[in-house]
Amino acid sequence: MNYYLGLDFGTSGARGIIIDEAKQIILNIKTSQNNYSQPQHWQQALQDLLSQIPLNIAQHLQAIAIDGTSSTVVLCDNKGNSIDDPLWYSDNRGKKYLSEIAKFAPENHLVISAASSLAKLYWWYQQPIFKNACYFLHQADWLAFLLHGKLGISDYHNALKLGYDLISLDYPQWLKNQPFFDILPQITVPGAKIARITPQISKLYQINPDCVVKAGTTDSIAAFLASEVTQAGEAVTSIGSTLVLKLLSKTKIDDNRYGIYSHKLGDLWLTGGASNTGGAVLKHFFDENELQKLSLKINPNLPTNLYYYPLLNKGDRFPINNPNLEPKITPRPKDNVIFLQGLLEGIADIEAKGYELLKELGATPLTKVYTAGGGAKNETWGYIREKRLKVNVSISPQTEAAYGTALLAKSTVLV
Repeated sequence: MNYYLGLDFGTSGARGIIIDEAKQIILNIKTSQNNYSQPQHWQQALQDLLSQIPLNIAQHLQAIAIDGTSSTVVLCDNKGNSIDDPLWYSDNRGKKYLSEIAKFAPENHLVISAASSLAKLYWWYQQPIFKNACYFLHQADWLAFLLHGKLGISDYHNALKLGYDLISLDYPQWLKNQPFFDILPQITVPGAKIARITPQISKLYQINPDCVVKAGTTDSIAAFLASEVTQAGEAVTSIGSTLVLKLLSKTKIDDNRYGIYSHKLGDLWLTGGASNTGGAVLKHFFDENELQKLSLKINPNLPTNLYYYPLLNKGDRFPINNPNLEPKITPRPKDNVIFLQGLLEGIADIEAKGYELLKELGATPLTKVYTAGGGAKNETWGYIREKRLKVNVSISPQTEAAYGTALLAKSTVLV
């Protein structure tokens, strides 16, 4: 029996899933490591996960792939040792240099953002420690290096916010002209074979010595891959604290006004946006038990016509780009059932407007939606959303990013 391991280093910790040839989950593993602030903690978590794999599975492991948080980056010496604290995905210290980046990057480019990989690299470039740098790597790149031993390799999902061009599949000339270009990683296709695991890793964890490490991806794309959506027009809506829409499209959509950009997935494009609405608004008013009980009392066939725009604070970017947009959650009915229904309808309306905006910008029209995140469990909400979206809405059979990365490890079709 052959097995495939996907490792997810996401925002809330590290975990792994092993699948077999039939894509069935054989093993779930999770690390007890609870400190992720430094690369050595990532390494400890990786070691913890690998040590949990039983011998009979480890000896038949064929491939490993790793996802990491998008735009979490490390600066390394010539041996792959981190020479400074990593800069996490949410780190915005590069914002002070955005005007300088805008002088050489194309207008409205994705990299002209405080949290982009390039903004972080440019910040490091201004620091004295940069003279010791030999490699600039993303979290997933560095972790994969620990397994295969080859420095300076990344994938085009992680490299998008670094400025990699997905049309030419090369770094653009404006980036090649920069004095720090020589420390950027070589870019390959997510899922491409990089190398076998090192003999040391094989021996230490008794893993099949022919097991290969494949180029990885980001945690959010891994979560999308877990849904196994493959057709243009199909989408995944993640309803967590916020609302995130991801649509497979035949056309590439980039619009910085709404925070919309596209990742390459084979011959298709994964495009979408994120709104500040979502589950956090609901939990501000109701606890989990109340949400469940009240939802069961809702009659979704009788709309409230409250037309809410549920936000906790003013401002949204997608589908309405207005930093001063005021939340609309009034008038509040005395009946909490009606109030909750109005909130659910309002979030569903925002979702529908989001997909409509993607269509207006040239994306493939929506045909089906899979739902991930905590909101997926609310059947009443699913019915409300289905009526507004006018397409079939169902729950994603798998939502764990580690499962998507395991599929990447198994895949022979590169994404």
